[in-house]
Amino acid sequence: MNMIVRDILSRCCITLALAAGVNAFAQQAPMYDLLLHGGHVLDDKNHIDSVMDVAIKDGKIARVAAHIPSSEALKTVEVKGLYVTPGLIDIHVHVYAGTGERNSYAGDNSVPPDGFTFRVGVTAVVDAGCSGWRNFEDFKNRIIDRSKTRVFAMLNIVGAGMRGGKYEQNTADMDGEATAAMALKYPQTIVGIKTAHFEGPEWTPVEQAVIAGTKANIPVMVDFGVDHPATRPLYDLLTKKLRPGDIYTHMYSGLRHEQDPTTLGPSKAFIEGRKRGIYFDVGQGGGSFKWSLAVPMIKAGFIPGSISTDLHIGSMNGAMKDELNVADKIMAVNVPLKEVVAEMTSHPAHEIRHEELGNLSEGSIADVAVLRLENGNFGFTDMVNKRLDGKQKLICELTIKDGKVVYDLNGISADLWTAPPGPHAAEASRWTTFAPHTPEAQH
Repeated sequence: MNMIVRDILSRCCITLALAAGVNAFAQQAPMYDLLLHGGHVLDDKNHIDSVMDVAIKDGKIARVAAHIPSSEALKTVEVKGLYVTPGLIDIHVHVYAGTGERNSYAGDNSVPPDGFTFRVGVTAVVDAGCSGWRNFEDFKNRIIDRSKTRVFAMLNIVGAGMRGGKYEQNTADMDGEATAAMALKYPQTIVGIKTAHFEGPEWTPVEQAVIAGTKANIPVMVDFGVDHPATRPLYDLLTKKLRPGDIYTHMYSGLRHEQDPTTLGPSKAFIEGRKRGIYFDVGQGGGSFKWSLAVPMIKAGFIPGSISTDLHIGSMNGAMKDELNVADKIMAVNVPLKEVVAEMTSHPAHEIRHEELGNLSEGSIADVAVLRLENGNFGFTDMVNKRLDGKQKLICELTIKDGKVVYDLNGISADLWTAPPGPHAAEASRWTTFAPHTPEAQH
């Protein structure tokens, strides 16, 4: 009997010891993968404009609160004095690179997305019409499926895509039905229809784009090309042809009667279009932004719905440069930082109907930008090489996509090389793409 009692007691002790060990491990194991501590959070969708901590777990935003203990995260990054925003969304880029086709946005005029996104806090882009229904699947295989950047697409209403004049003026290749069918085949990737660069007097590209957009239930983005006041006026485009929720890009170009010649504010077409629910997008590009429009129109209250770049080889080293430089220009005309961030996050997410992005809601995808607002003397140029001076400039310090650090300008997420490994160094692959993942990689 004594032996039986001893055996039972022994087993109980072992069970209690194991339970205690498990409980101790549970108490020690941090709740979060990554914690951004002490930054000023700007989250338009959730109406947050204050100093908060942001915790990330398993690629999702886990918690946003005033005080989250560092002990609750595998890794804490101090971001005091910086702005923490949702990952930026650029809804007008050209990234169908790699085909080798000259003078084509389905080729050499486009750029690889990953080289231009994370370094300025952009985690998602929308290719604006480089491919049509005929070549979209090549674009998807060549670029979209191979990029770390989250790449969406607007299908060009021209089946062959944005490949130059002989294609873009071919009304016979503007097929709303075929374009809609391809959009419906890839509903998670194709977020809109694009019409661009058309020079003719007829409405064919717009009308076919609206057919495609209606059948696929996605917006149409219009680069209006050459407007013909007698047969294809801008007023009719924005008040009759487009639907609420469609997007007019290149809003400050001055090429298509966007500005009232008397007041220098927005034209009647713009005013009525916005009342109808048309969205207006910057899309600076190489030749679609003039201070002589932007300054008086913004002062009159006609600010952008979304800030985008129109990124391509002709704009990346010119006046446009990148997403943050375009944002700096809007700030230089006294649009507040909070509003400018909304125009790069929640607003474009809403315009492309992907509202799982562009916010820091608990449970949402952990795409995050950490930005520094520099004060000084800066110059910003437009399409005709005229300069406006400003006092503020945004710099991206850190970019996080799907809960992992993908860009770190000054190593704020890294430990000093002389510091001993922290208690969770072996688990670093959970919060960064830069950590070694195998013992061999550490040598």
